Amino acid sequence: MSLAAETRRAVEAHPFLVTALRAGVANYTAAARFLSGDESDAATGVGESSDSVAEIDGDIDAIATALRRYAEELPAQTHDARDVSVRMESSIGTVDDPGSALVTVGGTAFGSNGGDLTAIYATGAVDAAALAATLESLAVAKIEPVAAAVGNETLIVIVERREGANAVRTVEAALERVPSTE
Repeated sequence: MSLAAETRRAVEAHPFLVTALRAGVANYTAAARFLSGDESDAATGVGESSDSVAEIDGDIDAIATALRRYAEELPAQTHDARDVSVRMESSIGTVDDPGSALVTVGGTAFGSNGGDLTAIYATGAVDAAALAATLESLAVAKIEPVAAAVGNETLIVIVERREGANAVRTVEAALERVPSTE
């Protein structure tokens, strides 16, 4: 396999790198070090290589060049304009009757029952990409969902009650900048 093909394979195994390359914000040399397993500080000689197994065996400059060429072939990062409405409902908890559930994930049904959870709903133009962007944004905000799902033009995220207001703002912001899947 050529170094270019090996680099593409390694980048595609790390979706955050594809996103950074598409957005034009990747440092090619740092990304090449990451992909080769050599994450030491080349300028000062300080640091040690990563304990992880190297993905690409090759010269850092050659890998960086392959990354630069790959980035030039990727479509630019764009964002979909989505018509979405976001709202929140408190007093959510687990329910025994799946028929009364707002959402069931992994056999656990969540519904309105006076519980200590909050449901964040987004209705409209939502899909798996919207859910992924939402979950990434919640992770950055250090909000850990109890459950999340998307289907039939509805995205729902269940969070702890005290996180409800922050979760609504985070979901709204995430849905304003969902990357296009094209």
